[in-house]
Amino acid sequence: MNTILSYLSGVIILLSSLTSAADKPVSPVMVGPVKTKVVKPTKMHATGKVIEISDKSIKTEREVKGYIANMEVALDKPAGNISINDFIKIDYIEKDGKLVAARIVKVKLNKK
Repeated sequence: MNTILSYLSGVIILLSSLTSAADKPVSPVMVGPVKTKVVKPTKMHATGKVIEISDKSIKTEREVKGYIANMEVALDKPAGNISINDFIKIDYIEKDGKLVAARIVKVKLNKK
């Protein structure tokens, strides 16, 4: 009889603690502002000879692993001092699937 009363009192204490724990409101979680990473477009560069130029684009011919490759790059603003057959270094980024020039510089070739 004594053990039954001790088991019964243990069950009552356990159930009362569970009901009192359920009555407490949950404290809100404080969340700080989320940091977002700004992805910068990768700048690439190429060196080659100008074969065609207009106000909106420039086409260059360059050598890649022993092969001649043509590359067309869109211009944001016209390149003033660049003409056909000039050797240039062009820094460009990819924007909306097109190559867009960021900077164009004439290159002087060292003749040996």
